Amino acid sequence: MYLAWQQQEHPTRFVHFFIFENEAAHKKHSQSEAVKRFEAAYRPELVSEGVTFTDYNLIATNQS
Repeated sequence: MYLAWQQQEHPTRFVHFFIFENEAAHKKHSQSEAVKRFEAAYRPELVSEGVTFTDYNLIATNQS
C-alpha cells in the first residue's frame, strides 16, 4: 500500500505512507530503479536538509 499526504498549511511538506507485505518486499522496493528515479527527481527540489524515514508497528486496525 502507498499513500501520500500533503500538509494543507505547508504545501511543501508531505507524508508518504507505505505498507509492505514483508521485509523482503520492503528491501526489494528500496533498491528498485523506480525508487532511484523518484529520489533523483525530488532531491533537487527539497527545501529542507533531507528526508526523514520513521518506522512504525501496526498495533490496531478496523480492516480485515
